Amino acid sequence: MGEDHRATGRCLCGSVRYQCEGNLGPAHYCHCEDCRRCTGSINVAVQVEARSFRIIAGSPRGFTKQADSGNPLTRYFCPECGSPLYTVSPVHPDVLYVKAGTLDDHRLVQPRRQNWMQSRVSWTTIDPALPGSPKNPEARA
Repeated sequence: MGEDHRATGRCLCGSVRYQCEGNLGPAHYCHCEDCRRCTGSINVAVQVEARSFRIIAGSPRGFTKQADSGNPLTRYFCPECGSPLYTVSPVHPDVLYVKAGTLDDHRLVQPRRQNWMQSRVSWTTIDPALPGSPKNPEARA
């Protein structure tokens, strides 16, 4: 796997917190329909060694579903705010996949791959010509 780090992360409300000590693997984008539905957008996940991952606060809840690959996946989320946190697969018991947006240090995320490109939707590519602002502009009626 990748570089050695002590990474921490949490859900939106802070009820569930985790830490990883050791190697963080590569990040990847997943375009599958299940990932889009569970995250509300494209999924970006960071591979971590299961033995280095531990919950340090709260109790995430899991939901298991058969993926398009035919394998069962359990996706864990905060039962209070609903934030998706990580995914595990019995096919790969030594690793889990942390949702990149939950990491406290965004610099640890460096995507290197895209998966399930056949399911990619057009809006996953951000047009650099779209207007932007440094913060959310004031809402207009």
